[in-house]
Parts: sequence; structure tokens; C-alpha cells
Amino acid sequence: MYRKWRDGPMYNKPTRIDGKVVLITGCNTGIGKETALELAKRGGHIYMACRNYEKCEEARKEIIELSGNRNVFNRTLDLSSLQSVRDFVEKFNEEVQRLDILINNAGIMSTPLGYTIDGYEQQLAVNHLGPFLLTNLLLDKLKASAPSRIVVVSSLTHRVGKIKQHDLNSKKSYGKFEAYAQSKLANVLFTRHLAKRLRGTGVTINCLHPGSIHTEIGRNDPLMDKMISTVGKFVLRSVKGGAQTTIFAAIDPAIESDSGEYYHNMKRGKLAKLAKDEKLAEWLWKESELMVGLK
Repeated sequence: MYRKWRDGPMYNKPTRIDGKVVLITGCNTGIGKETALELAKRGGHIYMACRNYEKCEEARKEIIELSGNRNVFNRTLDLSSLQSVRDFVEKFNEEVQRLDILINNAGIMSTPLGYTIDGYEQQLAVNHLGPFLLTNLLLDKLKASAPSRIVVVSSLTHRVGKIKQHDLNSKKSYGKFEAYAQSKLANVLFTRHLAKRLRGTGVTINCLHPGSIHTEIGRNDPLMDKMISTVGKFVLRSVKGGAQTTIFAAIDPAIESDSGEYYHNMKRGKLAKLAKDEKLAEWLWKESELMVGLK
């Protein structure tokens, strides 16, 4: 009973997505893998977009075995590289005719200060800039496949985040948790602003907090990783429990027309004041366009 309470509500509706194309980033482990498995069980054609091909292939084979669905595919995508994002989209557009559900799940947390090949702070790059570019480059396919959905995995941490308008790229100062919180706030601002741009297109976008999960996301922070590995299995939500709100946002018929929302435990969650700042969202959008090279 404690484990059921800890894991929260489960998405138990018999919703099927037979034949629908689902693209999930960062899904060779954790809640992304659980999401891919559940959506494969429900008939989706799952494209797993991961940085590590070998680990993704192991996960893909396991998902096929557990789901009985052979329409699960391994594709390479490194969100820390803008060129990798562009190359991935070019190949994906050539290979796949439609896209019904895009799930921006991949993320890193509390990493030491580091910059990507493009010169961007790595948490900002992987958690926001990479998904920002990926989503924008796939919008035409999503619109052509409407009704379609975009799901962004954010975090409750967005409530303590701030967008450093004078130091977005952490060149002047850096705190690893501060940078993570900034990237999660960016997820929400991106979601809400894109929802406005997509009105009338048949494409919706929503974000969510999956809960405090027993996953590998803290692997870049030795202290956090130690805490998660020792006490996490007792007090943190399992990956199965953590995937439920993502699954809900991706396929639940009751929210088909909802867009720009933030969910937690399959219900609308409370947003931070900054997350509702439309001027800040517009500033971040324009700045992100410049950083990733979008016209």
C-alpha cells in the first residue's frame, strides 16, 4: 500500500494508439524507457531517439520482448549538438511520413560546469535548446499529422528557477542546481509560448512534473547519485509511477484540446509566477531562436 501511495495514480484507461508514430527522446532508461514500453503496448510505432546507440538498442530489444510490438526503432540523437539535431530531423523526415506524438523527455541534472560543442552551458543545451530546435524543425510534420501532441517533461523545480537574462549561458557565474532550475523553467515558458503560436493548427503542447523519481538523472552529481541509490528506492517514486503523467499527457482523450498546460499526477499543477510571464517567454523564445540559428 505504501508503494502504491508513493507511486501515485496510474493511467489505467484502455486508450489505444495503434499505428500512431511516437518519437521519444532519452528513452533507453528511466521514465523515458517506461513511457516507450507502455506506448508500445498500446500499439504505437515508437522511435527511440537516444545519444548512446548501444544502450538504446538493448532497451529497444527489451521493449519489443515485453510489449510484443516489433514497431520499435533505435535512432541516434545527441541533444547537446545542434548539428546532431538537424541531422536527425533530416533523416527522420525522409524515413517517416507522419508524427503524431513528440515527447521531449531527455534531460540532465546538476552537472559540473561544461559547454557543448556549440558553446552553450550543457544543462541549458540538453534540457532546453536541443528540444527547442528539435520541436521547431518537426512542426511541419506535426501539423500535417494533426491532431497531434507535443509533451515536454519539465519539473517542479521550475518554481525556484530564474531566467538569467543577462547571463543565460552562465558565463559570469554558475551553480549546477541553479542552471538545472533555469532549464526547467525554460521548458514551461517554451511550452506556454508555443501553445499560443499553435492555436488553430490541431497541434497541442503540454508540460509536466513527473514526480521525484528513482532514476539515473543524478549520475552527474556524486552526492545526489549516492542519495538516490541508497534511499531513493524507499522514498522516491518508481520509474513506472513517474511515467504515468507523461503517458496521460501523450494519449488521454479527455485533454485532446488542452494546450499550454502544466500537469502533475495527471492533474493541472500550480505554476510559478515567472512561468506565467508572457514577456519573459517571448524574450526567451527570441533568444533561443538566435542561439540555435532558427530564422
